[in-house]
Amino acid sequence: MTNTKRIDVSESASVTVVRFKDSKIIDPESIQELGAELFDLIEQDDRKKLVLNFSDIEFLSSAALGKLITFDKKAKRAGSRLILTNISPEIFQVFAITNLDKLFEIKDTEADGLAVL
Repeated sequence: MTNTKRIDVSESASVTVVRFKDSKIIDPESIQELGAELFDLIEQDDRKKLVLNFSDIEFLSSAALGKLITFDKKAKRAGSRLILTNISPEIFQVFAITNLDKLFEIKDTEADGLAVL
């Protein structure tokens, strides 16, 4: 994966770590670009262990959450494992209210996520 507009991708051992460039993921164009970049990690790059670090995220729209759900489904179908980390209490509350905290594997810190992969 070369040039990305919405995510920063790094490797830690055999784990792909993704950080978001935007603090607010709201507008449809950004969400589409984000989805395409995330999907490419699995569909083109065949990454099997992924940590999504939400430390810089202040706000996610419902459409962005929908994109994450689709990404999780694609990851599971491809045999990839996905862990979400560093979710702020405000955003975690949205995950809890919508029961997404049951769908996603969530760890407090990136280090915790890397430890279980």
